Amino acid sequence: MTPGASSPAVSPSAAAAAGPLHGRLRDGLLTRDRLPKGFLLNTAQVQAATTGAPHGPASTVPIASMPCSELGVESFMTRHAPPLEDVAVGVELELPEITGTEDEVDEGWFGQESLDRYAPGGAAAVMSAIRDAVARCPSYKDTYVGGDTGETTVSLAKTDAPGDEGLVLRTRSTMTGLADPFLGETGFVRQGDVILMVQKASAQKPRVAMEAVLVPAAAAYRAAAGG
Repeated sequence: MTPGASSPAVSPSAAAAAGPLHGRLRDGLLTRDRLPKGFLLNTAQVQAATTGAPHGPASTVPIASMPCSELGVESFMTRHAPPLEDVAVGVELELPEITGTEDEVDEGWFGQESLDRYAPGGAAAVMSAIRDAVARCPSYKDTYVGGDTGETTVSLAKTDAPGDEGLVLRTRSTMTGLADPFLGETGFVRQGDVILMVQKASAQKPRVAMEAVLVPAAAAYRAAAGG
């Protein structure tokens, strides 16, 4: 996760109309006390509760027109649909001491939670654009550093996380020379004009699903927002 540019400044009038937790969006993020059992905050990768989440620089290309390969990139939402404000916190699973063979080592859970606030109606439009992008890009081919090639398939699923609407984006990337594909998961939950996103770093043999964090994160945000 590479730190990027901060989000645009929010005018008082725009922020006031933007929905729950006006002026304290970071209050809705997961904290040490709100984390599910076994998880830790990862402040080395994502500085806890900072405005200007590390999503990368904004683009003038909307989600509807972005390359299909962007669906596998952690920054695509705020890169192609910049919010008024965003905050983020890193999350990871506390791994037990490694005692087994390499094949038995748990790949762990590394990722982040972010909250992105949009102008009225903007968050619902972003959720719709994500669905349309997946429908347009069910699969795509990639060429990686070193010349290796691969193919990624993309799918959407529903989520039980509480909110006005939610979805889970899953990617499955194969590469030449690798027996196991890389599996990525990103969850989106919209509450009013705020989108909560939990993204789990892709892994070849994940043992803990992304929703282990998404569901409690959405519940924590609703509680903080008074929903």
